[in-house]
Amino acid sequence: MTERKVRVRFAPSPTGALHIGGVRTALYNYLFARQHGGDLIFRVEDTDSNRFVPGAEEYILESFKWLGILFDEGVSFGGEHGPYRQSERREIYKKYVQVLLDAGKAYIAFDTPEELDAKRAEIANFQYDASTRMQMRNSLTLSKEEVDTLIAEGKQYVVRFKIEPNEDVHVNDLIRGEVVINSSVLDDKVLYKSADELPTYHLANIVDDHLMKVSHVIRGEEWLPSAPLHVLLYRAFGWEDTMPAFAHLPLLLKPEGNGKLSKRDGDRLGFPVFPLEWHDPKSGEVSSGYRESGYLPEAVINFLALLGWNPGNDQELMSMDELVKLFNLSHCSKSGAKFDYKKGIWFNHEYILQKSDEELAELFKPVLKDNGVNPDAYSNTFLTTVVSLVKGRVNFVKELWDQTRFFFVAPRQYAEKDVKKRWSEDTPRIMTELMEVLRGIADFSSKPSEDIVIGWITEKEYHMGNVMNAFRLAVVGECKGPHMFDITALLGKEETLSRIQRAIETLK
Repeated sequence: MTERKVRVRFAPSPTGALHIGGVRTALYNYLFARQHGGDLIFRVEDTDSNRFVPGAEEYILESFKWLGILFDEGVSFGGEHGPYRQSERREIYKKYVQVLLDAGKAYIAFDTPEELDAKRAEIANFQYDASTRMQMRNSLTLSKEEVDTLIAEGKQYVVRFKIEPNEDVHVNDLIRGEVVINSSVLDDKVLYKSADELPTYHLANIVDDHLMKVSHVIRGEEWLPSAPLHVLLYRAFGWEDTMPAFAHLPLLLKPEGNGKLSKRDGDRLGFPVFPLEWHDPKSGEVSSGYRESGYLPEAVINFLALLGWNPGNDQELMSMDELVKLFNLSHCSKSGAKFDYKKGIWFNHEYILQKSDEELAELFKPVLKDNGVNPDAYSNTFLTTVVSLVKGRVNFVKELWDQTRFFFVAPRQYAEKDVKKRWSEDTPRIMTELMEVLRGIADFSSKPSEDIVIGWITEKEYHMGNVMNAFRLAVVGECKGPHMFDITALLGKEETLSRIQRAIETLK
C-alpha cells in the first residue's frame, strides 16, 4: 500500500442537500490526499434514479467551492478515469456483472416481490443466503434453458452475489483496527437490476474504486457493516492485492449525544445542518445554510475538522494548511462526536477577530446595503475604523449592524429604560453646557476630546457616570457602544452637537 499513489474519493448521491456530516467526510478525504501528495476524486453515485433531485449536484459542487475543498478530478473537473457519473457507466458495470456470473460468484434470481414476501411469512427472519437460495427461483435451481427463456421473455431479474457461509471476513480498519465478521450473517446482496439496467451501490462502488485506482476509502461509520461484503467482492474479482485501505469515521451525533445528527435537530435548536441554504424543489421547503447564516468558510472547516479528530495537542484554531500538516487518521475517534453547535459559533467569533479590519469592512458592506445604507457614501477609513471598534463584540458579520447602526443613522428614538435611569430634570442644562465645551475643542480626535470633557466634569463636580451616560444616550440612542470619544471622533463635531441638540429637544 505504501508504494501506491494516494487516491481518495468523495462520492455523494444527488438526492438533496449535502449534510454537514458529508462535508466532514469530504474534508477528511481532502486533508488526507493533500498531506500525502495524492488526488481527491469527485464521483456522483446516481444509480438510484427514483431519488434523483434536480439541482443537487450543482449545490454540492458550489458548497465545496465555498468551503475551499478542491478536487483534482471527477464530475466537472475532468480526468482520465471517467466518466465519473455512475449513470454514465452502465456498460462498464454490465461487463463486470458478467465476469462474476461466468466465474460462478453470482447468480440470476427471478423471485418476484410477492414470492419474497411469501417466503418471509413462511420463514422467521428470512434471509436470501446459502441456507435458503436453493428454495428460490434462480439460476441455481433452474436449468440454463429455463433461465434463457425467462430472460428472452423479458422477465425482470436481479443478479445476486453468492456468499459462501461460515467464513470469517477480516476488515482492517485504519481507525478501528481489525474487524471480523462471519459471512453467515451476510445475505446474497443484489448487485444488479434488469429493471433499470443499473448496478446497486455495492457493485458500482467496488468497480469504480478499482478502475479509478482508489487507494483509501474514508467514509462514514454507517458503511462499516457493508465492508465485509466489499472485501468479498474484491476477492471475487481477484483484486484483493489492490484493495483500498478502509477508514470508517465516527458518526456526528445530536448535540445531546443521543443518536445521529439530523436536520430536525438543527430546526429544533436553531443551527444549520447544510453548508448552503437549500431550496427543496419537491416540497418548496427552504433550509438554512452555514453561508447564509453568516459563518465564515474557514471557521466551518476548523469546527468540522475537530468533530471526531484531534491534532494530538491542545491547539484549536488551525488554518487549512495547518490541518493538512497535522491530520492523521490514527487520531480519529472510534466513538461518535457530539455536534456542539455553540462551539461552531465560537469558532466564527475567533475567525472574525483574526480578519483584518479592511477585510471585515468589505464583508460588512452588503450588510449596510441590506439596511438601507449606501457604503459608498463612506470612506474605507471610516468603515474600517467603525468595524475595528466593535468586532470583538460579534459572532457574525451581520451582527456588526446592531453594534454600529448609530454611526450611520442618527437616533430618532431613545431606549426607554436608559432615559428613565440616565435623563433627569437637570440633564438638558448640563448637556447644553457640554455642547459649549465641545464647540471649543480644536482637535476633536478621541484623546484630546476626552481630556477636555473629563476635565470639565471634574471641575464642575458633576457626577461622571450620569453625565457620560446622558452624553452617550444623546449621541447613540441607548447606553451601549464602544468608547464614547472614539464615537464622537468618527462622527465629527457638527454631527455630535446636532445629536445632543435633538436629544435635548426630544427628551424635555
